[in-house]
Amino acid sequence: MPDDARAAAAAAEEESAFSHPAVDPDVTAAYGDHPDQVIDFYAPRGEAGPGTLATPIVVLLHGGAWRAPYDRRHITPFAGFLTRRGFAVANVEYRRGPADPAQGPSVAGRWPDTFDDVAAALDALPALVRELLPQTDPRRMVITGHSAGGHLALWAAARHVLPPDAPWRTDRPAPLRGVVALAPIADFEVAGKLDVCGGAAHQLLGNDEEFAVRRPYADPSLLLPTGIATTLVQGRADVVVPEAVAEAYADAAAKAGEVVGLTLLEDVGHFPLIDPAADACAVVVEEIAQLAW
Repeated sequence: MPDDARAAAAAAEEESAFSHPAVDPDVTAAYGDHPDQVIDFYAPRGEAGPGTLATPIVVLLHGGAWRAPYDRRHITPFAGFLTRRGFAVANVEYRRGPADPAQGPSVAGRWPDTFDDVAAALDALPALVRELLPQTDPRRMVITGHSAGGHLALWAAARHVLPPDAPWRTDRPAPLRGVVALAPIADFEVAGKLDVCGGAAHQLLGNDEEFAVRRPYADPSLLLPTGIATTLVQGRADVVVPEAVAEAYADAAAKAGEVVGLTLLEDVGHFPLIDPAADACAVVVEEIAQLAW
């Protein structure tokens, strides 16, 4: 496909994904004192699996290159799509963009705040789920995320293999049925070479010296094997986070002795994976269901 046609297709996909009205949660709970330290909870609206089993919960981490203008609201139509297929959803917000607003909204993420928040949210989730969504089974938890959120999903599942001095390290694997990462920024070296999202991964970690020091604590491709079932879903026509990034993570996993699922979708770009109107979104839900049930 010519570059101009590819760009036009990508723009149409993005427009479709962002055309749906936001879906309000059933309840919102805080996991910290900052306004961004909240989780939106959605109860299931349909039946996804065997009626004798408690409802699984999907932990959702939104994308947006870890930048401040992109918050959890843009992924709420996907959250609603999941609830109509019988899943409960926990849509996690986290701090994005620079701590100093003078740096501008185009700076990606905060160190260490973005990681502090994801770790704190995951730690708080089991108790919040039992309190706010008692019909669900916290033992049937799948974490999914899109783009930068896909990175955070992979990272959250790898906290038990972080370097020993990492403040987010846990002494055992997270109680997850698995991870479904959607077009994730999963390998920071490859993402940097491809200038993914305008060098967002580098911005997330800091200057060149900080990037080198912090990368072992943040790059999912260096945090393997996890021992947690993991599937990546990737559009082959993705011009935002190209498939080479997901393939690099899968290759790194294989070298570490771990098999990671990689579902490549032909003629699919970046945004159909979270667009309820797109066929690719149904594929994503099926991948989640295979782990959850």
